[in-house]
Amino acid sequence: MDFVWDFSAVVQNYTVLLKGVGMTALLWSIAFPAALCIGLILSLGSRTRHRSLRLLTRAYVEIFRNTPVMIQLIWFFYAFPIITGIQLSPVSAALAGLILNASAYCSEIFRGGIASLPQGQWEGARALGMSSTQALRRIIVPQAFIRMLPAFTNRAIELCKNTSIASVITVQELMYQGRALSSAFYRPLEILSAVALIYFLLIYPGSYLAARLEKRFASQRA
Repeated sequence: MDFVWDFSAVVQNYTVLLKGVGMTALLWSIAFPAALCIGLILSLGSRTRHRSLRLLTRAYVEIFRNTPVMIQLIWFFYAFPIITGIQLSPVSAALAGLILNASAYCSEIFRGGIASLPQGQWEGARALGMSSTQALRRIIVPQAFIRMLPAFTNRAIELCKNTSIASVITVQELMYQGRALSSAFYRPLEILSAVALIYFLLIYPGSYLAARLEKRFASQRA
């Protein structure tokens, strides 16, 4: 096999890849915080005394956890306009699918983290005169966050990788730009290898930082 590596297409078009990196970062920076907020709300809904609200929350979580995220993005881009008459832009459709999918998983992380704390924590907060909201903000969530950090780290990583699926609805993120360059220069091995390396460089620092935080929290509890 006389294959010769040639990264000239990558070097000459690095600005195109950087544009894709910017869009990937934008999708992630909007989708992950939004998914965390919605996930927290959903987890609280699953704990409510109202049976109808619990069932609605459960249905939301199961629908978005048990259908492929690619289908969800395509649905919001192609099917949602048919039902509502509102045509979402590719970026808006991608964000809708990514946020709703990730929020379903975040809801389960919050639910499990909150449920893992002893009931005495709630009782102690009530004894101090705190409302449920105050107890969550001051006592429950800060303690549960340490236990939830590994799961949220995994979810953040998975969401960053899922942004590549947005390329199927023409969002010009990193994967889209890599595929476009591969088609234009017929060097898919070099270009897609460079794309994979860029994803690694984007994701690994956050993974490393989360691991360090987990060790610090563990040492503080010891």
